[in-house]
Amino acid sequence: MKEAQPKQIKQTRIVVVDDQALIREGLMALINRHRDLICCGQAGNTMEMYKTVEAQKPDLILLDLWLNNGDGLETIKTLKSRFPALLILVLSQFDEKLYAERVLRAGARGYVMKAQGVTEVLAAIRTVLAGELYVSSKIAALVLHKTVETNWGSRKKGVENLTDRELQILQLLGTGMSTKKIAAEFNLSFKTVETHRENIKHKLELDDAVELIRYASEWLQGQNRPRLMVTTQ
Repeated sequence: MKEAQPKQIKQTRIVVVDDQALIREGLMALINRHRDLICCGQAGNTMEMYKTVEAQKPDLILLDLWLNNGDGLETIKTLKSRFPALLILVLSQFDEKLYAERVLRAGARGYVMKAQGVTEVLAAIRTVLAGELYVSSKIAALVLHKTVETNWGSRKKGVENLTDRELQILQLLGTGMSTKKIAAEFNLSFKTVETHRENIKHKLELDDAVELIRYASEWLQGQNRPRLMVTTQ
């Protein structure tokens, strides 16, 4: 009598994208510990990412929001345009209160802070694969409050009041990038970026360009929270 063959388990294919090798290796180890998941590729920048996704055709991508000063929101939009069926789960050190809703609007299916542990990362992966959106309980409660408070929009303050483009420009100003280089980065005119800068100053109640640069630098430094450390135990 023939022995029963072990049942073949369908593995979900996942690509890990992060500019730190240690983070990638930890996430890969976490994924590969589960029989129904497999890390089929990794990338440390956007160019490698597009090549890897094209070649490996993963079901899901774990995406760092800030790749070598790259524009994470635009990266998400481009991924969804080129690979509509691809599920995107964002891992980021940036404040979820500011970015979680933005990445979901851009096309991602979930947002996890890198300060969280491996249990939450795995829960996020499972939730997104099940066809649901994943955010922390804190963000879910915040969204609910916004929904029932019809005049919430008039009470937004500070950085939360910036548009996606203004926020992207604030980030790059924080890295020391000039207006001319930002214009080239986004394929915008110098005047358009200057207009965005003026709008940012107005919304943040800053007096001049010096205050704007100082604010951008200090804000960006404040976003650099501790990285996620994934153990293989």
